Amino acid sequence: MTLRKVNISILIVAVVIFLLVLHHNFLGLSDFLKRELSDSNPLGLQPIDFIPAVPQRLADERNDKEISVVIAASDERLGGAIAAMNSIYRHTRSNVVFYIVTLNDTVDHLRLWLSTTALKNLRYRILDFDPRVLEGKVQVDPQKADTLKPLTFARFYLPSLVPHAEKAIYVDDDIIVQDDILELYNTPLKPGHAAAFSDDCDSTTNKVAVRGAGNQYNYLGFLDYKKETIRKLAMKANTCSFNPGVFVANLTEWKLQNITKQLEKWMALNVAEELYSRTLAGSITTPPLLIVFYKQHSSIDPMWNVRHLGSSAGKRYSPQFVKAAKLLHWNGHFKPWGRTASYAEVWEKWYVPDPTGKFSLIRRHSEAYEAK
Repeated sequence: MTLRKVNISILIVAVVIFLLVLHHNFLGLSDFLKRELSDSNPLGLQPIDFIPAVPQRLADERNDKEISVVIAASDERLGGAIAAMNSIYRHTRSNVVFYIVTLNDTVDHLRLWLSTTALKNLRYRILDFDPRVLEGKVQVDPQKADTLKPLTFARFYLPSLVPHAEKAIYVDDDIIVQDDILELYNTPLKPGHAAAFSDDCDSTTNKVAVRGAGNQYNYLGFLDYKKETIRKLAMKANTCSFNPGVFVANLTEWKLQNITKQLEKWMALNVAEELYSRTLAGSITTPPLLIVFYKQHSSIDPMWNVRHLGSSAGKRYSPQFVKAAKLLHWNGHFKPWGRTASYAEVWEKWYVPDPTGKFSLIRRHSEAYEAK
């Protein structure tokens, strides 16, 4: 009996010692984990007082795939491009590289803006666009030569701008992003499709009738169906058009199908035959894209191009809908950096002031937005 009691006592002591060692190790691991979490910033971002908080879910996982984003940046609209890039950068942990297309006289201004502000950690390449590539392809009114905007055609030359990428996103400079750009990048494209756009007949954007113009949500509003060249294409006039201000491109397909050459062909034909609608109210880049991509494009989620915010000074969407949108687009005459525009305060949260003072927001004193 005595020997059995001794064995039991030894066993109890051994179990107690084992439990004490296990508890000590657990506490040590817990303290280590706490130190790791407290010493690191899960977003890897510098705190900026005018930058809205980034969704916590973006800290959950990291994505190292390079996402090429192409954006044009003209000097008179440079603040728009800055706000667009800032909103994209602050909403993602993906490896975004911006390909900023501009003209030679804007390069120094742009580089200074990016290198001396909160955007200094952006990954980007500045590309100088040569307007001579448009010679013979754009009809220029001698009395309005200064109205030609060469950079609006940069989207036609994506494979040349991003030669090593298989896929790229193009965005206009009058947008801001409110979600992770990775979702847009992952938009599935059907086999044989070189691009995905947001159709103008989708359920989230109202059909826009421009005074004095045809319907700006179908092909009839952009092309002159009285011209034989257009009629021979057998494209239905009531086909829903799409907005080319935001799209995802499969650059491998783009090159295989010689999309750029096709676009240049229709640009040159328009110079010779005036194929675009005489009541065209939208961008002159839209008609050739509509022809080349007729029934040959995929669709992006319409919430990734909630547009027409610049079509009037009034608010066409509810605040709740604007907040839910993944991308807001101020296409139209009323830009968010101008004198009056709907939801300009939403855009302004992402604007980074120009350190040179050359670009400044135009606001009525009574309507000036005050950052809080």
